[in-house]
Amino acid sequence: MASALFALALLAALAGPVVLRLRRRPGFVTGRDGRLSTSITLALAWTVLLVWLLLAILAYGLTAGGGVSYFRTAGSDGPLSSLTSVYLPLLGGPYAALIAAKAVVGFRLESGSMAKPAPKPTPGGRRPLRELIANDSGRTDLVDLQYVVLSAVTMLYVVLFFLSDVGGGLPRLPGEIWALTGAPAGAYLVNKMATRANPVITDVTLTPEGLLRVEGGGFTEPRLTVDDTPVEATPDPATGGLTARLPQTAKPPFTVVVVSRGLRSDPYRYEGAPAPAPAAAAPRA
Repeated sequence: MASALFALALLAALAGPVVLRLRRRPGFVTGRDGRLSTSITLALAWTVLLVWLLLAILAYGLTAGGGVSYFRTAGSDGPLSSLTSVYLPLLGGPYAALIAAKAVVGFRLESGSMAKPAPKPTPGGRRPLRELIANDSGRTDLVDLQYVVLSAVTMLYVVLFFLSDVGGGLPRLPGEIWALTGAPAGAYLVNKMATRANPVITDVTLTPEGLLRVEGGGFTEPRLTVDDTPVEATPDPATGGLTARLPQTAKPPFTVVVVSRGLRSDPYRYEGAPAPAPAAAAPRA
């Protein structure tokens, strides 16, 4: 029991500062577009988990385990016996996906077959965790979702089995469990390669003069519609967005869609500018 509590405290001491640092400045786990990167985040999570396991086993071996002799146990009974057969493959899947996804996205961005518009800024520079399972339009991506969920379940499996017997070293997991990270990582990579360059709308604003400004990316020869009504749009070379005159018949809320090279963006629902806060009443004399 004491060993499990110590291991939990060590996990908190190791993961806590990392989480706080990423919460305040998430740039380390963001992709080229400024959104949270699923592959980078999961690779980092597996790295922290494996480092925690090794440090906890080291601390146990040098204290309650009896010293150096604890690590000299040979064969399948050693505390690190499953490191190369199970845990390095568990770590290798996310890192292979990370490196390959970076290469694929970089190539597609340079060739123009993928658009990565910058996301809307958030207060304090923090990024919502939902970006880990969402596409560039903010909608849930099934491939990203299964990658995150299966990886989280596998991590929980490892943590609980380790805490149940810290003295036993690395938990004896089935060798095939690497597939719970390897297969989703492969699907994640294939999804990056197969995703078509759909236009992406990241924000829509309406000026007091009735001008509609659409921000996003992938707007090549765009056709803009507002509530299924075609609207003539003018590309903005400086921002890559679109500017159009809102039809007199359109009133918020309305739905904006951009079609580029036959590919349709996800509908963007514009609800209108938030109402101004009421002014505080002057105190009576």
